[in-house]
Amino acid sequence: MAGNAAALMRGSDTIRGWGFVAPALLWTLAFFVVPFGVMAAMSLATLEGRELIWGFSFDNYARLFGQSYLLRAIMVSLEITLTVTIVSVLLAYPLAWIIAYRVPERWQRLALLLAILPFWTSYVVRSYAWLLVLSREGVINQTLMGIGLISEPLTLASTRFATVTGFVHFFVMLLTLTIYANLVQLPPNYRRAAVDLGASSWQAFRHVILPLTLPGIMTGAFLTFVLCIGDYITPQILGGNNELTGPQIIMVQLGRGANFPLAAAMSIVLMGLVTLAYLGASRWLRIDRL
Repeated sequence: MAGNAAALMRGSDTIRGWGFVAPALLWTLAFFVVPFGVMAAMSLATLEGRELIWGFSFDNYARLFGQSYLLRAIMVSLEITLTVTIVSVLLAYPLAWIIAYRVPERWQRLALLLAILPFWTSYVVRSYAWLLVLSREGVINQTLMGIGLISEPLTLASTRFATVTGFVHFFVMLLTLTIYANLVQLPPNYRRAAVDLGASSWQAFRHVILPLTLPGIMTGAFLTFVLCIGDYITPQILGGNNELTGPQIIMVQLGRGANFPLAAAMSIVLMGLVTLAYLGASRWLRIDRL
C-alpha cells in the first residue's frame, strides 16, 4: 500500500510539473518551433514564375552564396553588427563604471534613469532624429562649418557611419545596464585585496574586475548582436540604399519579387550566424549560467 501511495504521489507531482511547464512549451511551440519549421521548409521550396513549388531543393542557398550582391548583403550585416557591438562595449563599460563607482549611491538610480531615456523614444523617431543631425544641413555640419573646420558639408547621412551611429546610440544603453548589474554585484574587497597584494589599479582591473564582469559584457554584446543583425529600420533610414544589408534584401525579396523561398533562405543564414554567436558565448563565457 505504501508503495502504491508513493507511486501515486510521484504521478501527481509529474502531472503538476507538466501543468506548470505546459504553457511555456505551448508558447514556444506555437511562436518559435512551428514558424521556424515553416520558414525552413519554405527555404527548400522553389518559385516557378508566381507558383510556389514545395520540395527539397537547395537552389535558394546556392543562389544566395553564388550571387555576389546577396552574399555581400549578408557580409555587410555582419560587419555592421560586429562594429556596433565592439564600439558599444567600449563606450558602455566606462559609463557603467562611472555610474557604479563614481556616482554616489543615492544618485545612481537617477543616472540609470537618464541612461535608459532613449528606450522611451520611438525607434523610428530616433532614427529620423539622427538623420536630421547627420544631414548636410544638420547640426554637425553647421557647427563644423561655423567654427571653420570645414568649408563644404560632409556626407554623413546615408552612409555606414550613420547606420553604426544610430545603432550605437541605442545599444550603449543596453550594454550599460548589463555591465552595471555585474559591477554592483562585485564585493569591493576583491579590488582591495588585489591592491593589498601589490597590484596596480590597472592590474586589479585587468586580472580581477574585467574577468568577473565578462558575463555581463557578453550578455549585452550577444543581445546587441541579435537585435542589430536582424534590424531593418535603422539601415533603411540612416544607411539609405547605398549599401544594402541582409534584412533590407529580405524585404526587397518579399515586397517586390514575392520570392518567399529566397527570403526564407537568407533568414535561415542570419539565424545561423546568431546561433554561432550564442554557441561561442555560451561555451567560452558561460552565458547560459547567468
